[in-house]
Amino acid sequence: MSRYILSRLPSVLLVLFLASVTIFLLLRLVPGDPAATLAGPDATPDVIAAIRHDLGLDRSVWAQYASWIGGVVTFDLGRSYMLGGSISGLIGDALLNTVVLAASALGFAVVTALVVSVASVLWPRRWLTAIVNGANTIAVALPTFVTGVLLVLVFAVLVPVLPAGGVPPDGFWARPGITAQYLLLPAVCLGLPAAAALTRFLSESLRTELRRPHAVTQEALGISRWTIVTRGALRAALPPVVTVLGIQAGALLGGAVLVEAIFAWPGVGLLIEQGISRRDYPVVQALLLLSVTVFVIVQLVTDLVHATLDPRIRIGAHA
Repeated sequence: MSRYILSRLPSVLLVLFLASVTIFLLLRLVPGDPAATLAGPDATPDVIAAIRHDLGLDRSVWAQYASWIGGVVTFDLGRSYMLGGSISGLIGDALLNTVVLAASALGFAVVTALVVSVASVLWPRRWLTAIVNGANTIAVALPTFVTGVLLVLVFAVLVPVLPAGGVPPDGFWARPGITAQYLLLPAVCLGLPAAAALTRFLSESLRTELRRPHAVTQEALGISRWTIVTRGALRAALPPVVTVLGIQAGALLGGAVLVEAIFAWPGVGLLIEQGISRRDYPVVQALLLLSVTVFVIVQLVTDLVHATLDPRIRIGAHA
């Protein structure tokens, strides 16, 4: 396993380097001058030039990149132009909220996919399959911003049983019941597309495994379908589902931007939206690089889990 991990590190580092260069250059192409925005509409050219010099924006692009990437390596991300405070502090506060929300959404997606997929193969009724397929199609087809608005209208306005947005006033750990109420709507909204995709892949993987000769033989010998599914088919069906789970976990970061805006959840997504709208380049480029890094780490962990479940992957054999 160690050799497999070391073989993946060069590609991981190359992806992160290319991502840092791309993010840095793309943000320099965005119209607008941060120094002029920070100085205000009545500022003179001398004042704008002084601010640009203080921010280091009058240096060459590659000198600015070298300074930025050096700060990233030493965990010194500098200060925000517009939002105020250190970027590390802003990201640290927002990251906890996003991690809690994404973990809750991922947990909801995994539990839902397991229960629905196992139930649909244990009781292969036509009406149950039709309901599962219809629910999957609706969950994937509806955009996140539509699902979020519908959830707020139903459960916070028409039947006001859950808060429409925000975070628990006393923190996540003081009152778990209140925390669950605040988390339920945004977690369901964020995790619903992932749950639908996982359910579809896991159901088909389980059906494929149940059609294999060994599973058919076990069923002919009178072994219960529950035993066949839980002790054999489920483990064999997991490797491709783990790959899909890794992709969906990365997609949750993109979906978090909209969900956090809908439910006023002060996480990384909301911070990215504020940074873009105020042209706060240091905040935006740090958050984008963080998103890429998290996505790469998730994919690496996914590959490791996949290799653990399927030894052919780590020894280089054909799957």
